[in-house]
Amino acid sequence: MINNTLALFNAVLSLKFLTFLAIKYFKMYNLHFLINTLEMVKHLTKIFSIHTILLIVISCSYTPKNNAVLIDEIINIKSEFAPDKRVALFNIEATKSGDLYILRGESNLPDAVDKLKKDLEKQNINFIDSVQILPSNKLNGATKGLISNSVSNLRSNPKHSAELGTQATLGTPVNVLKQDGEWYLIQTPDMYLSWVDHGGITLLTTDEFTIWKDAKKIIYTNVSGSSYATATEDAQIVSDLVAGDVLELISEDEDFYEVKYPDARTAFVNKSEAIDYSKWLQLVNPSAENLIATSKKLMGLPYLWGGTSTKGVDCSGFTKTIYFLNGFVIPRDASQQVHTGELIDDDKDFSKLKPGDLLFFGTPATPLKKERVVHVGMWIGNNEFIHSSGKVRISSVDKNAPNFDTENLNRYLRTKRLINTTDNAILNLKETAVFN
Repeated sequence: MINNTLALFNAVLSLKFLTFLAIKYFKMYNLHFLINTLEMVKHLTKIFSIHTILLIVISCSYTPKNNAVLIDEIINIKSEFAPDKRVALFNIEATKSGDLYILRGESNLPDAVDKLKKDLEKQNINFIDSVQILPSNKLNGATKGLISNSVSNLRSNPKHSAELGTQATLGTPVNVLKQDGEWYLIQTPDMYLSWVDHGGITLLTTDEFTIWKDAKKIIYTNVSGSSYATATEDAQIVSDLVAGDVLELISEDEDFYEVKYPDARTAFVNKSEAIDYSKWLQLVNPSAENLIATSKKLMGLPYLWGGTSTKGVDCSGFTKTIYFLNGFVIPRDASQQVHTGELIDDDKDFSKLKPGDLLFFGTPATPLKKERVVHVGMWIGNNEFIHSSGKVRISSVDKNAPNFDTENLNRYLRTKRLINTTDNAILNLKETAVFN
């Protein structure tokens, strides 16, 4: 804007100078009929000069400073409150409208939005707040939800063709943030943000959710199985089940639990394949032996990008499932899991490792590139780790072993220990009431 105004100012000055020379020339030759016309032009250029100077003053008073400050504030707030877009939503932009800026977008972080507005006020930046705080009012209070399939596929965008970002098992409680057609943006207990279609979730109000949390429940412990319409395995199957599914308990007899699904279906589950959730919490023990036993039950399970269930797992979905079935909710992705727990080794000294430790692989940081964590497995002892790569398999760091894994040894980054460490990103189900 300033450059354009200066160009206009220069043009006006040029016109004034040419007019002055023309008048002088016409006077020399007594061309009075043209002198009057040029005197008028000279007067007009004087007026234009004044207006142009005013434009320059106004233009100089409007600098991109406010805009730069505002952009910096948004970036700084996002870096502070939402550095990982997988677990926090802060999509805000500013557009100029006259003398004001309009803040638009959405966030599930009201404290972050409040801080942004306060910081802008301190900078004397005038703005209109049009930011939508989630959960959306259009949900009419149904801001809680329960996964209602044995496994629901959660996607990166609200369509079935979108990337499978993660999964959630039956009975997993979620926060519902907004609706887009037949899809809901949700946040799972590990804080992961994703979309679920209407067939995979049952919406609840806060009061309804409280009633569900207070109800007795069972947890399915077999790798996979089924529920039935009556208390016999010869009956019609109601649905499939996978390890970690949680259902509301209605009643029980000697052989079967009668259960209720989040969408109000009822069924019967063989008691040899499940256990009372409260009792399970008392018994669950993430010992080295139990972690190894759980992991080996999943041997041969196919690799599935985005998978976090016994229907299929990616590398971090595998470690996440092992820990969940032993009473812990850990972050979703390998690049998140690597930031949890206690550092045990980063120099290939595998003598320091204990069964249950997580090994991380990828490319180390350089002066030009950040570290990139692309794979994770779990140490099981005897120089071996178990991981999902093609399928769940056991590999070795021993160069003389038949299952020696050259590729992963070469890209080894470090080992972290999650058990018996204090970390807000790790939920101990005995201490955190996720399902009860």
